[in-house]
Amino acid sequence: MEWSDDAIVLSVRAHGESSAILEALTRTHGRHLGLVRGGASRKFKPVLQPGNTVRVQWRARLSEHLGSFTVELDSARAGELMDGRASLVGLNALTAVAGTVLPEREPHESVFGAANVLLDAMTEDGLLHWGPLYVCWEAGLLEAVGFGLDLLHCAATGTGEDLRYVSPRSGRAVSGEAGAPYAGRLFALPGFLLGSQNSDVTAADIAGGLALTGHFLLERVLRPNGKPMPGARLRLDALAAHEEGESH
Repeated sequence: MEWSDDAIVLSVRAHGESSAILEALTRTHGRHLGLVRGGASRKFKPVLQPGNTVRVQWRARLSEHLGSFTVELDSARAGELMDGRASLVGLNALTAVAGTVLPEREPHESVFGAANVLLDAMTEDGLLHWGPLYVCWEAGLLEAVGFGLDLLHCAATGTGEDLRYVSPRSGRAVSGEAGAPYAGRLFALPGFLLGSQNSDVTAADIAGGLALTGHFLLERVLRPNGKPMPGARLRLDALAAHEEGESH
């Protein structure tokens, strides 16, 4: 068995004296693990860093085997991501969520593509710049694993206008008028999740978006499988809350 693919490094752990196990999010083969011989060497250390995009070739005698990777660097963005406090928190959240939520070897090309765009954005600016992209990436992740949010029409009235909330039970949008009496029990729906370009995104919008996608990741994907929310994702919530507090 053999294939080649583009991949994002999610995590690396030592294996034996000189090798490493690479966990990668590949474009067409999903989240995949493999042995990198010599992966603990100085040569591979700058390559096998979370957030880098690499070209991998996987080989195994049988498809169910762990197999081995050969790796070539494509985009070395890890250093830039680790230099910034916000970008490091975002990187850790993305890699932890992808590694926890995505089933192994199940292809999700859209998740890979959006993650690549998001990681590039993280190297350029702070949370207000890439935070909406992160929330949209998690919404796409929910869609990819079969638990997408329904944000097109109001769950109560069927209208597609003035959508302001999301039901924590159904994951469906709710209009301002229908949701007003229950606003305290509904999630705020950030305009950027609807593709709105009418106003500047605030830290409160990002914090609200993270609360929304985080709730459904936990309740629909993680908790039913006996998994907690990754600590790295909780630290992203804390960063957004801090940014929101600083803005007031």
